[in-house]
Amino acid sequence: MFDLIVKGGVLPDGRVSDIGIKADKIAAVEDLSGADAGDVIDASGDLVSPPFVDPHFHMDATLSYGLPRINASGTLLEGIGLWGELKQVMTQDEVVARALRYCDWAASMGLLAIRSHVDTCDDRLLGVEALLDVREQVKDYIDMQLVAFPQDGFYRDPTARENTIRALDMGVDVVGGIPHFERTMADGAASVKELCELAAARGLQVDMHCDETDDPMSRHIETLAFETQRLGLHGRVAGSHLTSMHSMDNYYVSKLLPLIAEAEINVIPNPLINIVLQGRHDSFPKRRGLTRIKEMLAMGINVGWGQDCVLDPWYSLGTADMLDVAFMGLHVAQMTSPDEMRTCFDMVTTHNARTMGLKDYGLQVGAKASLVVLDASNPIEALRLRAARLHVVANGRIVSQTPRGDAALDLKDRPETVRRRH
Repeated sequence: MFDLIVKGGVLPDGRVSDIGIKADKIAAVEDLSGADAGDVIDASGDLVSPPFVDPHFHMDATLSYGLPRINASGTLLEGIGLWGELKQVMTQDEVVARALRYCDWAASMGLLAIRSHVDTCDDRLLGVEALLDVREQVKDYIDMQLVAFPQDGFYRDPTARENTIRALDMGVDVVGGIPHFERTMADGAASVKELCELAAARGLQVDMHCDETDDPMSRHIETLAFETQRLGLHGRVAGSHLTSMHSMDNYYVSKLLPLIAEAEINVIPNPLINIVLQGRHDSFPKRRGLTRIKEMLAMGINVGWGQDCVLDPWYSLGTADMLDVAFMGLHVAQMTSPDEMRTCFDMVTTHNARTMGLKDYGLQVGAKASLVVLDASNPIEALRLRAARLHVVANGRIVSQTPRGDAALDLKDRPETVRRRH
């Protein structure tokens, strides 16, 4: 007897299988014809995927677009300044309310694991307290990790170091940083060293905003790889953005990529935001700042797409849809072969789960019973259509259902592989 059976779904690897769920765990992945269940989802011909995962987000700022004003230049630096203004007037209740709205939105899109950076350059640690509250409130349906993020610089801001340590003492999960925003390259390198030592001493992961700039001489990822090796943090460190690598000398990159691979650093490009914020000082040719995705994947580096922002001082759009993120990523990275497109789907599921260290993730017996049924027959079709999430199951419980419809395309324009199920 199962509590829930998902029948006839197509798994991302192309297999067709039933999935039996007991309580909050997957108990069977096999033909369950004749088995009894408290509830059944008919997923015949539909893609059944593990949940989407976002390893890079800023939930303390989400859904604040237009407050206290709009980012007129569209630049990263104006966004940071605008966020500094907003921090002075926002309340903890407002942060909680916006974050909970976003989490509900995310769950409806099958996004059930999120790593959010939270600004520690605020002596009140208002955002930290708010997101610790949110993490507790959503734990039954979203796995949330919080990163202690000294937005204005671990050394550059006079109280950021103290506040970052306080945030970790309060229960924040991951050590963050922003070395390229320190006053000097030397300070940036020193911040990477101290923050990695802090993580090693506490047994925590590291997720560093690293080289989010068009400056090819911003090379803090090299220091991050060195400190990861020195401290034995292999697999526990993420370098987010790495946009300066877009502009680096190819010979230097040929040295850098093996160092990243040896250190087993996870890499998180954020295509929606990177291509909007980077190259703002260029005329033509105009850079778009996305790091070297295909080269990293070819070296076995774990790379996963991140969302970064939705309706906040840095980005005026967004829908909590990781298929949108992957869709943009495959275009900018020119990953258009069938295998590359399937990899882009993996980059918002299994690759990101690895970055976050989610141990019980996937569609295998014993894993957490969280999954998504999509109105598509395979990962490539899901990306092309940004397919509707028909059913979202979190910890064995159906948390969202969407009627099968024609939101992506008008029915007469849809291909036979989709139209046959209507």
